Amino acid sequence: MKETELQALIALLDDEDEAVYQEVSNRLLSLGERAIPFLERAWETSPNPLLQSRIEDLIHRVQFESLKEDFRAWMDYEQDNLLKGMWLLARYQYPDLSFEDLAQEFNRLYYDVWFRFREGLHPLDQIQLLNRVFFKEWKFTGNTQNFHAPSNNMIHLVLESRKGNPLTLCVLYLLVAQRLNLPVYGVNLPVVFVLLYRSRGLECYINVFNQGSVFVRSDIEDYLKQLNVKPQVTFFEPCTHADILARACRNLIFSFKELGETHKAEEVKQLLDIIEHYK
Repeated sequence: MKETELQALIALLDDEDEAVYQEVSNRLLSLGERAIPFLERAWETSPNPLLQSRIEDLIHRVQFESLKEDFRAWMDYEQDNLLKGMWLLARYQYPDLSFEDLAQEFNRLYYDVWFRFREGLHPLDQIQLLNRVFFKEWKFTGNTQNFHAPSNNMIHLVLESRKGNPLTLCVLYLLVAQRLNLPVYGVNLPVVFVLLYRSRGLECYINVFNQGSVFVRSDIEDYLKQLNVKPQVTFFEPCTHADILARACRNLIFSFKELGETHKAEEVKQLLDIIEHYK
């Protein structure tokens, strides 16, 4: 489509005839992200509030459809890249978020641990080193005052503020540990997400939300009794990266529902459905 034709279509977005508006919207949606720069330019130059509102809605719809395609691609080809999966979820709220910028900031955290890491460290010393960097130097902490805020599910904001929920804090800790080739995995406990360190010499769990405290299987059994929850294998064994991203989606859905933003909750549910469909 020529630029003049595209601009003519955008000019029709404020048409009072609903049929015209729907036809124009569908044609612009079919162009995908190629239409966004033209839509943004029209928004900046238009004094018409109706046109601006419709352009904002259309840009969001284009970006959301693109995001769903990226979720499908991640499930098909990139489940080993958990950082990218969390970046995709953050893009729901921050569509212009750069993966390169996120990866660069994460690398700062990783190298702070890597510079101090030594081969042959006892597993508990490895955990102690990770804890020192995370909690003493970078000062990561659980966001207990605003536990259900949507920002706690946005990996770039957690890196920036050093505050998050159990899942996002565990994700950062897990990503560093796995990049160091440590046998650390996520575990889907009810209410709280934790990590498992499993090697031939040691099996223990790590509560990153509680400053990296270490505990054992019997502690999980006691915890489940307190919750009156029947033990399941998944409460003790490693989960997949897809499981982690699905839980992050559920957390974000709950956050939006708490704020009364049901439309956003329903859209994130579509992202969760993509993960569940592929699992």
